[in-house]
Amino acid sequence: MRITGITIPDTKRLEIALTTIYGVGRPRALKILADSKIDVGRKAKDLTPDEENEIRRFVEKFKLEGELKREVSGNIKRLKDIKAYRGTRHMRGLPVRGQRTKTNSRTRRGNVRKTMASGRKKVEKT
Repeated sequence: MRITGITIPDTKRLEIALTTIYGVGRPRALKILADSKIDVGRKAKDLTPDEENEIRRFVEKFKLEGELKREVSGNIKRLKDIKAYRGTRHMRGLPVRGQRTKTNSRTRRGNVRKTMASGRKKVEKT
């Protein structure tokens, strides 16, 4: 089954399989299935064509995939352009939402471990 150009896995339960679409998480997947009156535990391979079209109709109401990614990157670009605090954090590759950086934030800064040294170079003995 394909929705918005994404192939939905046949072997997974529908509530999980729908999350392969960017912009659909578990809560939205559950809401889509509840609105289309389809059981959450069913697999994609067990759906009839009418049920597939029903799911497709509800999914296409939301902003997903490329359109959503464009909007998010546009929002970040706007923050950078107006030099907002969050925009400068994005530019520097630091955490944006107020997390501490003395420790932690390894994923955002990269796994850079800078240990403190005495400040002077060791003299080689000859």
